[in-house]
Amino acid sequence: MPDASDPTFRNATIAVLVENEAGILARVVGLFSGRGYNIESLTVAPVDAERRLSRITIVTSGTDMVIEQIKAQLDRLVPVHKVSDLTVEGPHLAREMMLIKVVGRGEQRMEALRLADAFRARVVDATTGSFVFEMTGAGDKLDAFIELMRPIGLAEVSRTGVVAIARGARSLQS
Repeated sequence: MPDASDPTFRNATIAVLVENEAGILARVVGLFSGRGYNIESLTVAPVDAERRLSRITIVTSGTDMVIEQIKAQLDRLVPVHKVSDLTVEGPHLAREMMLIKVVGRGEQRMEALRLADAFRARVVDATTGSFVFEMTGAGDKLDAFIELMRPIGLAEVSRTGVVAIARGARSLQS
């Protein structure tokens, strides 16, 4: 089990380029669960139909040694093409998308709209008693918006996992 008191303990955003075939996601998740590693966020989607490639983005945490073990074990899985730790290989962008339902009337509705405007959240559904906002950004920005909506009437939250990509010319698919 990773020790959060270790000074080398960190979060890691790992991008994995894999062949788009049945069972690969189960094998990746099995690698983590079999060794007791936590997946904080997981996204997967096809990225190249012609070459039948998918990209898996995993956010996990551990000591530097644990992260290196995870990357090495992922790299040994067939059909993995490439493993990249975006958090150490240079600047990268990471974003999540969220839908958040807020229920309220009167001043609560006005406050929800004011905060949504400040956070650049879009109204994607509105009724006389609720709003559904759509918001994209870094996880801490989404967390802050959720906390501000709690006292107003937060009813439900649905979030994607983290999607991330290297800045500049560096590419996972090169």
